[in-house]
Amino acid sequence: MKPGLGTQLRHLIELLDGAVEQAYVDAGLDYRPRYTPVMRVLAEQPSATIGELAAVAGLTQPAATQTVALMVKKGLLTVAAGGEDGRQRVVRLSAIGAAMLPRLRLCWQATKSAADSLDAELAFPLSDCLAQAIAVLETRSFGARIRDGRLRLDARSDAGTTTPGEKPE
Repeated sequence: MKPGLGTQLRHLIELLDGAVEQAYVDAGLDYRPRYTPVMRVLAEQPSATIGELAAVAGLTQPAATQTVALMVKKGLLTVAAGGEDGRQRVVRLSAIGAAMLPRLRLCWQATKSAADSLDAELAFPLSDCLAQAIAVLETRSFGARIRDGRLRLDARSDAGTTTPGEKPE
């Protein structure tokens, strides 16, 4: 039986994230791959709100909030009230986070080299395929596609063209 899309994606993430996490360990860093989008933004600009981090890093607001909270606990970031009304939270690299940047940049370069190597060995570059899948899903969500599939199955079932337990196309 061929694994489903979700199973394949989870396995791919395990293979990639496990290797990247080990590269950080090998570099002597106490750092998780999920921190990278936030660190990359703050390596390029001195501060950002959670909303700005989410937008620039391509994360959801809840994911950015959770990641920032974890990074604050690790001492990599500081968060302070900002904005005119003080409700916005401004995020900055801490001294520890800033000191880590040179070693992180080396890890990121090595990771990019590995990703380029992987893309070169595939019939279709994974990075291009993922970018295309994201763009298509941003136009019409996977949830909408599931609902449409369910409606088609229900219509076929109502018409008597399927049997209970029949696998969808």
